[in-house]
Amino acid sequence: MLLSKSCEYGLRATLYLASLDDDTFTSIRQISDKLDISYHFLTKILQQLTAKGLLESFKGPNGGVKLAKSGKKIQLLEIVEAIDGGELFTECVLGLPGCGMKKPCALHDKWMNRRNGIKDMMESTSLSELSEQSISNCFRITADKGLEEL
Repeated sequence: MLLSKSCEYGLRATLYLASLDDDTFTSIRQISDKLDISYHFLTKILQQLTAKGLLESFKGPNGGVKLAKSGKKIQLLEIVEAIDGGELFTECVLGLPGCGMKKPCALHDKWMNRRNGIKDMMESTSLSELSEQSISNCFRITADKGLEEL
């Protein structure tokens, strides 16, 4: 897959947070349980997103995480870059150094068009937009459940 498992989980967790009606802190345990993601692995991912300013965290018995700003103002690309970096949109799909217009690899032209399309889609899609689509279309966010079932 193009995205790391960490990035997939980060997208799912922030999508879950965007689906919540309130602006309160949600425990990482709750997110972990709802999304069937390892608590310790998810904690590390959410720490990355907090360090990048996409989440706020609060420690203590009533602690947890929440989106640092409205889900309407967070693009999917921000989450991907916070976790996986931007190399997906600049590096050679075959991993060849120096791949570019002057010295392209066999997949350069095809990959360049596809990756630009993926980047544009992630740049133009907000968490709130995706959350609303997921709820209204019953899209899954876990192996067997959608946002409306969580």
